[in-house]
Amino acid sequence: MNTMHKLDYVSPIGVIEITGNADGIYSIMFVERSNPQYLRENETPSVLLTCHFQLDEYFSGMRQEFTIPYILDGTLFQKSVWHALTEVPYAQTRSYKEIAASIGNEKAVRAVGMTNGKNKISIVIPCHRVIGSDGKLTGYAGGLWRKKWLLQHEEKFK
Repeated sequence: MNTMHKLDYVSPIGVIEITGNADGIYSIMFVERSNPQYLRENETPSVLLTCHFQLDEYFSGMRQEFTIPYILDGTLFQKSVWHALTEVPYAQTRSYKEIAASIGNEKAVRAVGMTNGKNKISIVIPCHRVIGSDGKLTGYAGGLWRKKWLLQHEEKFK
């Protein structure tokens, strides 16, 4: 069994905790603490270091797509939604309704919204790019202010 490791990334909008093992990343989540707690160690798997590096490139405007392996823990429906999120281009948005249609289930708007909120691979699986049909920013586990910041950040570097 692969041991889980954690590594913190200090972003311009707060500390991001990366969790994973040698096989891939399990979560990339904003945490509400001002200082990093999990620092690089000799045992830190290279996939976590690569994720840290790619986040650094993203926040400096040099990366628009991620190439790190990640492991999704969810139902087939949830995985289909999360995959659909990865198809939303950098600096663009889609509505929950458009995501539901893209997975062939137009009536699943609410379920898409709930699944979006359960995404544990923030930024890499860009749930921040999903907005309401009226164009308004709606729910983001990291806080709406972060969602707005991420969208503005991508707009600057597109």
